[in-house]
Amino acid sequence: MALNNTYDARLVQQETAVGAGVQILLLALLGSAIGLGPAGWVTGLVFAVATWAVLSRALHRSGLRSFGPANRVTLGRATLVGGVTALVADSFESSPPVTLLVGLTAVALILDGVDGKVARRTNTSTALGARFDMEVDAFLILVLSVYVSMALGPWVLLIGSMRYVFVAAARVAPWLNAALPPSMARKTVAALQGICLLVAGADLLPYTANFGIMLLALGSLVWSFGRDVLWLWRTSRITAAGTAADGTESPVERRVLEPA
Repeated sequence: MALNNTYDARLVQQETAVGAGVQILLLALLGSAIGLGPAGWVTGLVFAVATWAVLSRALHRSGLRSFGPANRVTLGRATLVGGVTALVADSFESSPPVTLLVGLTAVALILDGVDGKVARRTNTSTALGARFDMEVDAFLILVLSVYVSMALGPWVLLIGSMRYVFVAAARVAPWLNAALPPSMARKTVAALQGICLLVAGADLLPYTANFGIMLLALGSLVWSFGRDVLWLWRTSRITAAGTAADGTESPVERRVLEPA
């Protein structure tokens, strides 16, 4: 992976500050357009500050000297997610403009397919960029789950919280931290969550249809997580059983861990 090392590290940190500034600008635009309430403002500002702080720390630890075009796209998506978060928080006090909420969400979901392509085409793929992209996706799904749950019931929160439950479980069961093989099915299910939540949040369909759509989304997510957990569990057991007495990998372990 080629990185441009001619940039000063301070410029990388400045880009995160610019992102926080754009987030505040978006909140100001939303406030002037729809009269964003205190809950929306506070939530949006907390999101902006938290994103800036976490991303700045991650960039410092990674040592990257170039923020990269793909990360800029992801940062733009994070800004939109911050706007969606503010609108959802504001919805506890007053009904937000559904068109605006759906519009911001739709653009954020569309851009989800852009940053990865940009990273590959510009040869700027990094572990930090992949993690940043994943966290933005997960948080958007969580926020949308909160919004849709107000109409369909708290069970919808299972969709947004499942990934965070998995992360918490991995602290107790370290074998869940093992790398998973690439899966188009997993990517499809992940994309389906955002689309289903967007459709249900738009409230264009009858209650029964929205309920069914969310059941489909939850069912596919449970299947996807269940399949991955089962694969990780089986792999951990085979790895443990196949490890040689001197601590080296056995042929059994290599067959499991090496990509086909």
